[in-house]
Amino acid sequence: MSNALLEGRRILLVEDDYFIADALLEALEDAGATVLGPVSSVKDALALLGREHDVNGAVLDINLDGEAVFPVADVLCARGVLFLFATGYDEAAVLPAWRHITRCEKPVNVAAVVRALRAP
Repeated sequence: MSNALLEGRRILLVEDDYFIADALLEALEDAGATVLGPVSSVKDALALLGREHDVNGAVLDINLDGEAVFPVADVLCARGVLFLFATGYDEAAVLPAWRHITRCEKPVNVAAVVRALRAP
């Protein structure tokens, strides 16, 4: 994968599984992104978004230790930030309001995540 696909982008990574977060972190950094996180809770993600206003994309796990990530999606949507869901759940687990958002099923294909975040 080209090292410049996400050059200059600041990507929020919200994932509570250490191994998945680590694989995504490595892939995003290899693609040239600056990764904010990973964070593993809605509280931490919202706090980070409160401090960081220059966010160009995000990868969100839908279920963070039993808590839905949708409040984070609300903030990103309000800011016009491109994001996707990385989840082991099928489309039925996604609230109808969010079904238009790209969903990458676990086990995550990191190259597909990078390509999805590359969109303008």
